[in-house]
Amino acid sequence: MTSLGNFPDRFMAEIHGQPAALRRAADSVGDQVVALNRVAEVRGRTAVFTAMGGSFHACYPAVVELAARGIISLHVTASELLHFRRRILDPQTVVVVVSQSGTSAEVVRLAEALLDQEPRPLVVSITNGLGNPLAERAHIALDTAAGEERGPSTMTFAGSLVTLSAVTHVLGGAAPAEAVSRTETLAEGAAEAAERLLVGSEMLAAQAGRWAAGRHTVVALGRGPARAASEMGALVLKESAGIAAEALEAGQFRHGPLELSGPDLAAIVVATEPETKRLELALTGDLVESGAAVLIVTQDGEAPPGTLSVATGRLDRSLCPAVSIIPAQLLAWALAAQHGRVPGVLTRAEKVTTRE
Repeated sequence: MTSLGNFPDRFMAEIHGQPAALRRAADSVGDQVVALNRVAEVRGRTAVFTAMGGSFHACYPAVVELAARGIISLHVTASELLHFRRRILDPQTVVVVVSQSGTSAEVVRLAEALLDQEPRPLVVSITNGLGNPLAERAHIALDTAAGEERGPSTMTFAGSLVTLSAVTHVLGGAAPAEAVSRTETLAEGAAEAAERLLVGSEMLAAQAGRWAAGRHTVVALGRGPARAASEMGALVLKESAGIAAEALEAGQFRHGPLELSGPDLAAIVVATEPETKRLELALTGDLVESGAAVLIVTQDGEAPPGTLSVATGRLDRSLCPAVSIIPAQLLAWALAAQHGRVPGVLTRAEKVTTRE
């Protein structure tokens, strides 16, 4: 449980709880070597990553990393998989199902449907705790150990990234013990980077709030693994601040949505991937020239003039989103207060979605 301590509300406390959540998840991975050994037995199968909401976004780094290794990996929402694409799941498939609670409607229904399917794929669940319907229906159940969380996904998002990183290393060919060691090292690096960024959280939140003031359109852009942060960033802005923020793959933004550019636009650009960093910097420059407000997140702090720039420090791509998401979380916190909302408190949606 995250104590409010000196924080103004639970959402800010949970944002600050993320470094500890990263470390807890890494410790939990170390305690689950037996389960990872079972994951190692299914290497070579097609990997299908499925989830809903923030858990779905957390899967981007895993899918990209496995594809980069030449391993066929798919990324499909649980709702689509359940109702339209379940026939692709067979004994040569390993299905990695991610859910913060393990009780979300679609993932539970999918797990139940797969129990009745013959022949059926192997199901790996990743949840916060193991006492839930999804974990109970999985062949292999992994615990993120994120802890209690009441607001939009923060600690659970971070914990899911850590556990997914370990699973990805194993599916990619690493021995489970090696995967655990590497994950622990990467998680500590991400936790330290998050702590550095959060030292100035109130100042950064205030800067971000001023940066977005008066802009009526908000987009979050990223590519590859960075989409975990950009997609999650747009989601937390919707959930916490009631802002109609849209997440787009950065390349797609030039194919029509570029018309949104101008003084009415606020754009969050997550440019943490080396392969496409130059493309993101060029797009950022074009947006600034149009009069848009741009918050750009990079690993090294490089940014065109006229932007609000945030540097994460050098991080592995599997866990970089756990740090690069923080500016969007702080922006959501600031805008919620500006709009008269209690930060992190859902007014219509529920923390756990139990109906389709």
